[in-house]
Amino acid sequence: MERVFMKGCQAIAEAAIRAGCRFFAGYPITPQNEIPEYFSRRLPEVGGVFLQGESETASAAMLYGAGATGIRAMTSSSSCGISLMSEAIGWMAGACIPVVICNVSRGGPGIGSIQPSQQDYFQATKASGNGGFRMLVFAPSTVQEAVDMTYRAFDLAQKYKYPVYILTDGFTGEMMEPVVLPPMRSEEFLAAERKANEAWAVRGRGGAPKAHKIRCGTRFGVRCPLEQKNKEDWEMYERWKKDEIEYETDGTEDAELIITAYGISARIARSAVSILRKEGYKVGFIRPIKIHPFPEIAYEQLDYSRLRGILCAEMSIPPQFTYDVEAVVRKRAPIGTCLRSGGEIIERSAIIEAAKKLYGAK
Repeated sequence: MERVFMKGCQAIAEAAIRAGCRFFAGYPITPQNEIPEYFSRRLPEVGGVFLQGESETASAAMLYGAGATGIRAMTSSSSCGISLMSEAIGWMAGACIPVVICNVSRGGPGIGSIQPSQQDYFQATKASGNGGFRMLVFAPSTVQEAVDMTYRAFDLAQKYKYPVYILTDGFTGEMMEPVVLPPMRSEEFLAAERKANEAWAVRGRGGAPKAHKIRCGTRFGVRCPLEQKNKEDWEMYERWKKDEIEYETDGTEDAELIITAYGISARIARSAVSILRKEGYKVGFIRPIKIHPFPEIAYEQLDYSRLRGILCAEMSIPPQFTYDVEAVVRKRAPIGTCLRSGGEIIERSAIIEAAKKLYGAK
């Protein structure tokens, strides 16, 4: 297959189109502007619709409406822009609308800075809106992974009839790398999916005695008591813990120290692990590929009798990803951190230094 040199944001948009996305609504905000810009040119070529809303709030509401018709739909923003979308994201979770949401995150809190950051971990995994709902959350560490995860996100949204979230950062969104693009979903495939979605989707009255109503407190277009929906959602979240866990490990079998990270920090940390191994340190590596559901099993399987500690590397101060690591480790090993924030990129040398200190090296 042909490799193409693409910027992260543009690659995400192209992957979405190839996955069958035919509607995008969004609003400009750095560092994700290339996503809506790319969609504005490319969607008309495949018979899709691009809308620039007057705000992030309006764009998310447009996404709700488009997703409710059963077509594949997406939005993107960055950090504080996602915060403005949070009400409508909650609506979509409440109404079981299959859409994809991409956050190319920047420094915070508030308007923060336009540089890359990982300060939206809690927002993505704990509280993307009110009511305690959860989403599947992908965290790519390369442009290729951003492409592959975006492509898969649409299938998962359809599978669970629920929003799926991609949490990346300005570093990954702005850098250029060679990628292999996935195949284009056929129009026959998309037409068959839309036909199947007619059982729940808004499609107009069309001579029927009444039209479908999609609103919060529904599952697959059917109104149900809210507590019942909450329970059914909870059951789905519990199934995700078995069926949707994704992570990678390296060198954990004999490790005396674990370095763990996600997204772009994991990419940097992986190279630090390689250097430390060559220097004779028994260092292992754990990376959550999906950060929700959190891969607790990766940490439960560690041999804590030999561990000197676990080092969490992330671009957030105070730490957020570390919170979930601490919750599963339950004080069975010392936990250290290597942190940057506010748009400052974590450095490999800092991870190596922190790892050696935790390891107990002179």
